[in-house]
Amino acid sequence: MKKAKIVIGLGFGDEGKGITTDFLSEQNPGAIVIRFSGGQQAAHTVMIENKKHIHSSFASGALRGLPSYFTEHCTTHPTFLFNEREELEEKNGNTELHIHPLAKITTPFDVWQNRKNVKNLEHGTCGKGVGATMKRHESPYKLFAIDLIAPRPMLIEKLKAIAYFYGFLDSSKIEQELDDFLHAIDKIDWKISDYNFLKSFDTLIFEGSQGILLDMDHGVFPNVTYANTTSKNAFEVCKFLNIDDIEMFYVTRNYATRHGSGWMSSENEIVLKNNEEETCVFNEYQKELRFGDLDYNLLDYALQLDAAYVSPNKKNLVVTCLDQTETAFKPENLQTKFDVIYGSYSPYSKDFRILSPF
Repeated sequence: MKKAKIVIGLGFGDEGKGITTDFLSEQNPGAIVIRFSGGQQAAHTVMIENKKHIHSSFASGALRGLPSYFTEHCTTHPTFLFNEREELEEKNGNTELHIHPLAKITTPFDVWQNRKNVKNLEHGTCGKGVGATMKRHESPYKLFAIDLIAPRPMLIEKLKAIAYFYGFLDSSKIEQELDDFLHAIDKIDWKISDYNFLKSFDTLIFEGSQGILLDMDHGVFPNVTYANTTSKNAFEVCKFLNIDDIEMFYVTRNYATRHGSGWMSSENEIVLKNNEEETCVFNEYQKELRFGDLDYNLLDYALQLDAAYVSPNKKNLVVTCLDQTETAFKPENLQTKFDVIYGSYSPYSKDFRILSPF
């Protein structure tokens, strides 16, 4: 009987989905890890002994040795993918990546749009072209994973059309951008596989992106991501594959964070310790990582919202960064009941502990 384990962030992202996915990957060595939203903007950190990798274009089971799969709801940028593949190979990670034919491809012109468009900068961007890619796909100027293995003249014409769509008129500049982009495409052995490929695995680990509070339908507009960050997309794949055994792993830090502009229910300075491995550091697009006290009512809101999309057999909670503050996590403040509550006391998934069945 096939099983699905779905990892979902309850906040604005950066909750610890990478370490949770690694925890599940170690327990299920024959599984595949599936990204079902977002794309190359992810920064999911996994640490195994003396190895560390920030997963963006690969799922967070790759360092542990598991293959990756990106669904049609994801984006990928061939140049970013090629560069990360080189890093993973040096660390003996698994670089096997299968991509749904209708996954969306980010081009250099989408990255330029994300970084230069005034509205994007005001509303928030990681600068990786994801939002621009998703927005472009509402127009006729689409580019899918299947196009990467189309005849080269056809692919080039589509890429030039996207450049013109964004107002690139300098043909020499377009050619320069395309040289590097096409070089990366040629260096990758593209495995374009629809959902039937997943039938060969008994356990599927679904790794969410960002958090429920950034969902394009449910976040506080306009500071949202261009994706469904709930369980919606993962549950649809489970239904396609007739998987009924579904276990949820909802993830939160022991305090609130937000990397980027937008509303938080509370924001204040928090003195942290043991956070030397923090991935979310200052960058010119998202600025500093913001902090606040954990809002239990907001956690309950996110949990009840996600329940509208998924019907799991088991519901677990993962609380990360428990070693970074003196504040104790208080499960009694939540209305939602869980089968198991796990706690993370270091950047390593081996240090997960069961706090309580609750």
